[in-house]
Amino acid sequence: MSDWEVYAVKYADRNSRTRRESFIFDDNHDAPHPMDYFIWVLRRGAEVILVDTGYDAAEAALRDRPIRQDPATSLAPLGLRPEDITTVIVTHLHYDHAGGLHLFPNAKLHMQAAEMAYATGPCMCHDTLKMPFTAGHICEAVTRLYTGQVIFHEGDGEIAEGVTVHCIGGHSRGLQAVRVRTSAGWLVLASDAAHYYENVFARKPFPIVVDLQNMLDGFDTLVRLATRKDLIVPGHDPLVTQAFPAAMAAHIWRLDQGPDKPSLIGGT
Repeated sequence: MSDWEVYAVKYADRNSRTRRESFIFDDNHDAPHPMDYFIWVLRRGAEVILVDTGYDAAEAALRDRPIRQDPATSLAPLGLRPEDITTVIVTHLHYDHAGGLHLFPNAKLHMQAAEMAYATGPCMCHDTLKMPFTAGHICEAVTRLYTGQVIFHEGDGEIAEGVTVHCIGGHSRGLQAVRVRTSAGWLVLASDAAHYYENVFARKPFPIVVDLQNMLDGFDTLVRLATRKDLIVPGHDPLVTQAFPAAMAAHIWRLDQGPDKPSLIGGT
């Protein structure tokens, strides 16, 4: 079978953050540290898989975290309409990854069973753990379950030939990374298993964490899954938009041919 094309689609950013919001152990707490928000498109001929759904304008207003564009319409330069999407990999159910589930009504959702159990279980009695979730998004996932639109995985799973998921946990109980076979080798969409390159390469944990050991072990898993380190793509790092080539629109970057500026990434 042929290799997959992979695109990072940016729909939001948050530039008022500092490093204390990105790293548990860091000596430069007050330095600025922006965050970008992405969804990802895998394409091979007529096959299309969407990884995560972002969040919409209503959630943006609720959390006072504006979006630059609606995640559904952000796919238009790729020739995709929301109703065309039939497969969505949900890396985890936090608001910025599952807040747009309702935008893709025809999609079956692939997620870890551990994530659904976590988001609907007793851990949600703790406000700190509940904070990254929004009840309506979880209800949408449950509704999809009852209409036969959820496929659960436990650990490693295959979504399509050349596309696999791998449960890592750490940041959220059922967080999964996505491994994709590309012309450059095995590329790993880390999602929030590594928000930034610095998380994984400097082994600096992200502060929102349910299991610190799983997060740290997950950094090693990402390295093991990728053909080489510059094919690990973190979930929120603005360096992605600098290291990889732009594609057919100003908010889209092509990942599957590898970075054209790998020196920006580090980790070698």
